[in-house]
This record gives sequence, structure tokens and C-alpha cells, in this order.
Amino acid sequence: MSRLEAITQYENALKAGRKYYNNAINNGEDPYLQVLDEKINLSDVSAVNLGLVDIPIDRIIGTYNGGRKNAFAGNFMPLMEQKTEFGGKWINLCNAQMNEGITDPILCYEYLGYFYVQEGNKRVSVLKSFGATDISGNVTRMVPKRTDDPKIRLYFEFTDFYKLSKLYSVWFTEPGGYVKLQAALGLEPNQVWPEELRRSFNTRFTSFNTAYEQLNNGKLPLTAGDALLVYLKVHPFTEMLNQTDDQIKAELNKLWPDVKLVADGEPISVNTEPEEKSKSLLNIILGSPRLNIAFIYDFDPKTSVWAAAHAQGQKLAEEKFGDSVSIQTVLCADNADEAIQTAVKKGANVLFATTPTLIDSSRRIAAQHKDIAVFNCALSMPYTGVRSYYCRIYEAKFIAGAIAGAIANEDKIGYISNYPIMGSTSAINAFALGAQLTNPRVKINLKWTCLPGDPIIELRKEGVTVFSNRDADTINELLPWGSGIYVEIPGGKFQPLAAPRWNWGAYYEKTIQSLINGGIDSLREKDKAVNDWWGMSTGAVDLMLDRDLPEGMKRLADLLKNGIISGEIDPFLTKIKDQNGRDVCDGIQTPSLEELMQMDWLCENVNGHIPAFDELLPQSRKLVRLLGIYRESIPPEIEEAAK
Repeated sequence: MSRLEAITQYENALKAGRKYYNNAINNGEDPYLQVLDEKINLSDVSAVNLGLVDIPIDRIIGTYNGGRKNAFAGNFMPLMEQKTEFGGKWINLCNAQMNEGITDPILCYEYLGYFYVQEGNKRVSVLKSFGATDISGNVTRMVPKRTDDPKIRLYFEFTDFYKLSKLYSVWFTEPGGYVKLQAALGLEPNQVWPEELRRSFNTRFTSFNTAYEQLNNGKLPLTAGDALLVYLKVHPFTEMLNQTDDQIKAELNKLWPDVKLVADGEPISVNTEPEEKSKSLLNIILGSPRLNIAFIYDFDPKTSVWAAAHAQGQKLAEEKFGDSVSIQTVLCADNADEAIQTAVKKGANVLFATTPTLIDSSRRIAAQHKDIAVFNCALSMPYTGVRSYYCRIYEAKFIAGAIAGAIANEDKIGYISNYPIMGSTSAINAFALGAQLTNPRVKINLKWTCLPGDPIIELRKEGVTVFSNRDADTINELLPWGSGIYVEIPGGKFQPLAAPRWNWGAYYEKTIQSLINGGIDSLREKDKAVNDWWGMSTGAVDLMLDRDLPEGMKRLADLLKNGIISGEIDPFLTKIKDQNGRDVCDGIQTPSLEELMQMDWLCENVNGHIPAFDELLPQSRKLVRLLGIYRESIPPEIEEAAK
């Protein structure tokens, strides 16, 4: 390469430097490199020698002291004329880079993830002008004192991550990202990265970062690391290893609505009533689209009450629509993705995934097939492309509580709950409020099946004779109605009183009809996360009464049910205190739908607590991490160490 080409490179770099300088001046910003010793007080930091480090060149933002500051614009491009001594040295370095490459490491300091050069400013400038992605450097880390400042907390999470990965390329905007990345890559929380993984990740992340920057163009306030966590939920790293750069960009583009949702922090759009679509003129002329529906089961309906309820809903849909739609049943074995893909290959264009644990598979299939309507039975899922659905079971629990309160002579009722997940706490509180309606003295003794011990045995020891059983149970359980309320009668037997019921058939019937009328895309929201959360007014929730229940109790149940359906009765539209005596509802305004989903308090007449994540049985943690009312605040080190 000739010196003339090096001079041309300098002239182009000089133009870029002056352009940056002028733009900064016009915007009232500092046009020069940042200076580290102007930012820190040496008494507030401690120095740690990291040795030789591969430094991402875009993390180099300044110089250690102000001596070289004015020779460079803030983008490290030169500001001095070509014929100066500075210009000559820069051109010589440029010539060396074009012929044999710059190999001497720079000397610099790192502070809060950014680098400040002590020796080697011109080397950085030359390499930046050629678009280099990294440079070798001997690094001293300036470690700040620990504080509660989120920026400092996030930095110390990074330093822990660096000990394991030796990577400076991945950054997150919120705490918890590094531990989630470890888990997404199949590593234990404190596992050191194998060298092969470090190399392969660096290569793939460089491609991903390029794709993210091209798609984002500075619009979203997220890092490529934030976007990567969204991407890895759908495309595991083992899959990403075999993707080309173009494939990564294309797949990320498909997931962009989810990335944007993370950036915007937009709430989930909740529908409490069916979106009843009438037939469009096009459908009237051409005929309604043919639906090929697949019901996806993670559990066998023969052994799971939860799955059996959905299977009953599927059966009702089959009877309702007959041959006008095609319906297939998919029972996942070991590989949900493979089972769902097989259903799609058989022509499925509508998928109902019947358990929350199928959400990741649902997201992957939705991203790959934009022409398919994907539904997942879960509550409060912040993802576009997959419409989630659930039932407001707390309405039926309120009525069940009123019946239990009237029956409980001992002024105490046992309540058995499965998991502290979205919707479960509102169900507990609604039950407690219903019981209080008919018995102001009553106390609810709360137990959890996700904790060690046998709830029924424990409640019997506490003298409880009226029970509300857990919401989802196995078939052939001691209590014949599963999730109902019971009174223990002489001989150790249980007499059923009433049972809240999930009527999935109502949901499937109305949703399928809307799809027939409006088409596959009619219930898909392009840039929103949508959750259908239906209650008694839609028929999706009901309360089954035992035929031997006293007539007065039946009349009460009917009055409460009709009041809820008409909107005249709202279980939470009353003055409510929590266990700490805090006023949580004023009786004037009911909690929002989001507050009902994520309710993290218990009524004052409830004896018991919401279990913390580290209290849970290991088999319960996956679902709680997915749907838990405190899922966003689970300490990552506890969450991942528990796996």
C-alpha cells in the first residue's frame, strides 16, 4: 500500500473529525474526547490490573488525561492538519496498518465499562478509521465504591460476569441480564466459560450486534445484549451457531415487536370480553377461511385435570363446528417444538397451546409463521405474536367463599393454593372477601402445595373442617370435585359444596367463531401483547353447586353470580385492609386489571403468607419463574442457583 493512500485515509478521517466537532458545537456539547481524570476522584476508586484484554473499540471513548484531548474529536478522528507532526505520525501508523497491521497493545484504563487511553490514542484513531471492531490493550480497571445506584449495581454485575467470560462486548440496561445470559447458554451461575464457547459467542454476538444496530439505527434505548435475551428465548444459542448473518438479521426482524415491547415497557392489552367479529364483505363473497386447528397438550388429559378441562373444551368446539373446521390433537412428548412443527406441516393454521409452559415453543412458531394464529393459555405474557388467554376464576372463588363462610361453624376455613402465580392471589383474596361477607369473624388458613408438607393433614390438625381445594389437581384425588369446597363429615369423609369451574369450551367456541368471521389475522395484534381474561359474563367461568347444598345457599350463589355477570357486584369494590393493616382498596375504585393479576398482598382475615421463590419445592420453580406474581423481582442469583 502506498503512502498516498495513507494520506487519503487521513484526509477522510480529518473530515469525519471536523464534522463531529461542528455538530457537537452546534448542539452545545463537548466536541473533544472525554477525560478520565476529570471524571473521578482517585480516593473514590481502587485500581485492578486486568492484563491484556481484547477491547471492543466502540467502548473506547476518551483519554486518561487532557494532554492529547484537543488533537481528536469525540469520535477519535483527528482534528489537526495533515502537515503537522501529529498528522505525519498518524499517516505513518496508517501506512503500517495497511501493510503489516498494528499489533502493539495500547495502555488504558477502564471505568464503568468504558475505556480511556493513556498510550496509543493514534493507534485507536487509525483502527477506528478502518472500522476495526477491537484492539488489544493492557487494562487497569478503576473500581468505584459499591452503592445502591442502579448504574453501579449493574456495573458490579458486569464485573462478576467478566470473571467468568472475559468479555467486554455484552451490556444490559437492567440488572439481572448477565445471570439470564449464563442460563440461556446452559451455564451454571458461577461457571467459567470454556474457551471454545467464548470464541463462538464472540463471533455470533458480533454478527448479532451488527444486525441489531442496522435494524435499530439508534431508535430504541436498548443494548444489543437486551435484544439478545429476547432472541435467545426463541432461537437457542445452539441454533444460532448455525445461522448465517443474514438469517440472524431476518429472525431478529421477525422478533422486533417483542424487542420494541421491552424498550417501550408497554402494558399488556387485556380483553375481558370476546372480540366478536362479524363476517366481512370479502368473506361473504369468497366464503370464510378454512380453519385447521391444533390443540397442543403438555400433559395427558387422562391424568391431568387441567388438560382434561381443555380437552372437554376442545370436544365442545368439535361438536359446535363439526366439519366446517378441521381439529387435530397434539400431545407433546419430549419435544414440544417438534410436535408443534409437525402439526403445522399437517396444515394447522390456528394453534391453542393449553399450558403456560408452552409459551417459548409458541413464540418460536409464531415468529416463524406469521400466517398462523397462535394462542397460549397463560396470564400476563408480555409477548407479541402470541395471544394469551385465561379466566377470571376469582369471580367464582368469591361466591365459593361466601358459601364456605356460611357453613364454617368454627370460624375458620382451609384454603389450599397451588402456586403464587398471576391470578392466584386475587383468587385467594376474593375467596376471603366472600367468606367475610357471610361470616365477619371467619379466618382463612392458607396452605400451598408448592411447599413441603401435606396441606390437608396440616389443616385438619388446625381444626379446620371446611376446605377449598387447590385450583388444579390430579385425577382420582381424595376430594372428588378436585378444586371445589368441601365440609368434612363424620367418618372422615368429605361432602362437596360447590366448585369453581373453568369452562374453556366457551372461550374456544367464541374465539374460533371470530376467526371464521374475521380471518386468521383478525385476532392478531402486530405490535401489542394481548391477553384475553374472561369472566362469568362470557361463560368461561362458572360455579357448580352440589344438589344437596341448602336452598338458601343456592339462592345466595345465584344472586351473587347474577350480580357479577351484570356488573352490579365487584368482589374488590369494597374497603379492604391487608395483613399489615394497610388500606389497599378504598371501596370507591376497583383495582385495575393489572393490579388484580399481579396482586402481591393478602387480606387481613388470611392466616398465611405468599411463599418466596427460595421456599418453593424445586419442581414448582419453573412455573413460578414464568408466571409468578413477583417474577420480575426474583433475585437472579437465587433464581438460577435453584435450577
